[in-house]
Amino acid sequence: MPDIDWPAVHAEALDILREYLRIDTTNPPGNEAPAARFLGGLLEAEGIPVEYVEIDPGREAVHARLGGDGSKRPFLLSNHLDVVPVEAAHWTKPPFEAVLEEGRVYGRGAIDMKGFGVMQLVALLTAKRQGLPLKRDLWFLGTPDEEAGSARGMGWIVEHRPDLVDVEFALNEGDSGRLSGGRTVFSVAANEKFGCPLRLVATGAGGHGSFIHTDNSMVRLAKALVRLDEWQRGLTFAPDTRAYVDRLAEAGVLDGGTDEALAASIRARRGLTPMFMNTLNVTMVNAGVKRNVLPSRSEAILDCRLLPGQDTEEWRQQVAEVVADLEIAVEFVNDPQPTAMPRTEWDTELFHAIEASVRSVFEDAVVAPTMTIGATDNRFLRARGVVSYGFAPAVYSREENNGFHGNDEFISVETFNTGCELTYDIVRRLCT
Repeated sequence: MPDIDWPAVHAEALDILREYLRIDTTNPPGNEAPAARFLGGLLEAEGIPVEYVEIDPGREAVHARLGGDGSKRPFLLSNHLDVVPVEAAHWTKPPFEAVLEEGRVYGRGAIDMKGFGVMQLVALLTAKRQGLPLKRDLWFLGTPDEEAGSARGMGWIVEHRPDLVDVEFALNEGDSGRLSGGRTVFSVAANEKFGCPLRLVATGAGGHGSFIHTDNSMVRLAKALVRLDEWQRGLTFAPDTRAYVDRLAEAGVLDGGTDEALAASIRARRGLTPMFMNTLNVTMVNAGVKRNVLPSRSEAILDCRLLPGQDTEEWRQQVAEVVADLEIAVEFVNDPQPTAMPRTEWDTELFHAIEASVRSVFEDAVVAPTMTIGATDNRFLRARGVVSYGFAPAVYSREENNGFHGNDEFISVETFNTGCELTYDIVRRLCT
């Protein structure tokens, strides 16, 4: 098997990324078909079979398959084609011109997630050119609509074209590498929380604003919201999150001397604590029709994110107990999941392939399973029993991470190059 000319691969990948970033797939409206055709055309040029799946006019997914010997089930490299809107007035670089400056490529989608999508694409192209003796089919899937909830993307695909995701393992967005406590930490998101928004509705008699009232629906709702805000909840440890903190404690990143010290170390980190508890935040409040009229109805929306395995009705009842007001209804905003989202195993072939690949470059890195506190397309795959991890094999700086849905989004060329090499190496280790 010939050696890989990585400098040439890096140059080609950078050209692909810059051209891809220039395709505006802002969602809404999406219009991802040109992006799907662009990526698919590169794969077709290498003789790789490609299928374009139209979901709506102008909105397509692209699917490609590189065949293996069938001795193991397929591995899916999955990514989304759409990007969030930009506030162009707050960008110092044009968001859709892929400006290359001082070792950085600027553009909406550079981090979320066209950069990682190109890493996956280049892994597939390189596997084809190298003639890797694959034991698994290697599949590629680019989907629309992730940034608006995936109803016209991965959600549609798992319902209408489940054959496109009939795989054993999948890799998508979710987490990555970072510097923490003087160590390089790679977090592999084996699971993620799921949304369960609730609505609180308080009702009252209403009345004229000039009188003394003891049953103001808005005041009662406000008191309930304060009780929820002050609600103290314990930490919940699962196999993946326990392994995560144990590995970080072993590396000295967290204080794991005692259970109390570990809990304090977790609670001191705003981005870490949600991995260990159900969360709720008041995001919308609506009441009143006029300055001098007491509201007969006041309502609030709670953005609740639950841990895998949690029961939605049990959570609703817990919230109602804290509200402690029988005149305030606690309702689901949407139809809740009929059963709890199962947890995905983390001690798998894919995890070990990731760990080995990362440590081939970063010898003393901490590699640990973790949980995404947001929502990704992985949730649809996990619900079908696919072991789907959220992981980009790159060390993103704080500035790069700030680009997620932010202004002047960019990826450094060095980060991008390393990601291309590691993505290919994960494929090689898992599939050969």
